[in-house]
Amino acid sequence: MSGPLLAIDNLQVKFSRNEDEVCAVNGVSFSINENETLGIVGESGSGKSVTLMSSIGLLRENGKITAGTAMFQGRDLLKLKPKQLEDIRGRDIGVVFQDPMTSLNPVMRIGDQIMEAMLTHHYVSRKEAFERTLHLLHEMGIPDPKARFKNYPHEFSGGMRQRIMIAIALACEPQLLIADEPTTALDVTVQMQILALLQELRSKRGMSVVMVTHDFGVATNFCDKIIVMYGGQIMEVAKTEQFIRETAHPYSIGLKRSIIEVGQRGKEIMPIPGVSKSLTEIPTSCSFAPRCSFATERCLRELPKLRAFGGDHQIACHHAEEVVSLAK
Repeated sequence: MSGPLLAIDNLQVKFSRNEDEVCAVNGVSFSINENETLGIVGESGSGKSVTLMSSIGLLRENGKITAGTAMFQGRDLLKLKPKQLEDIRGRDIGVVFQDPMTSLNPVMRIGDQIMEAMLTHHYVSRKEAFERTLHLLHEMGIPDPKARFKNYPHEFSGGMRQRIMIAIALACEPQLLIADEPTTALDVTVQMQILALLQELRSKRGMSVVMVTHDFGVATNFCDKIIVMYGGQIMEVAKTEQFIRETAHPYSIGLKRSIIEVGQRGKEIMPIPGVSKSLTEIPTSCSFAPRCSFATERCLRELPKLRAFGGDHQIACHHAEEVVSLAK
């Protein structure tokens, strides 16, 4: 296959409220290639999850896609009928949702939930689905798969439930896995176990992974490429090594400074001042400008376009050169 596995172009998503609309995603464009891992980072409300969930038809009733395309294997996902999307979700595109306790069916045995994905897509026979489910449970590191097959979600720990979610997502050997905050609410040790498991599974299967997270540590340790989002827009795109070496957007730098890395005990946390505003209109200026120490009059009246910034690095900032020079 030539070209990217998934290419999203100029995606725009709005949500209706009683009195107005929220412009949640504003002209987002990016792609992911085969056997690549992409991390999408940003604070809550930045549009990370909405971008991906809307592209595969998982949008709330009050949401609507107003523009854009999402090309997957030569087909625009945004133009497919619900039944056509259902055939792709679970088979070609697997999804690991944020909270496994609310995503799993509490009154259905976990083995049946894993089998359901394979049987729904006619991937294998019932007997083969049972054997494959046992194999997946073993592969996920869940002991005594035959006995655990009959258990219900509440009988597992948070980390184990996340492993079951991953097993469901991988049941039909998808080409693309979307992991939406897969380590949220897990302690650090379990987080590392889940990330190591995903890394091993990705390498073994040669699939592509999009990791949605607010944690830079997760993204930089797992992903080949990083996208930073704010206000429903992409602020920065770079290969992970280049991103770590030369972070160029004030928002990206602010996010990095607001977390404590291992071995930096005593380091002062520097939070980003202010709060993000609700986007009731499509931005015509830099949405981060009210919180940015580099902002000038130009930032308040002119929307910065995502532009090349050396190599594969892209940036949406009028003052990126100045930001980088001062950071050195």
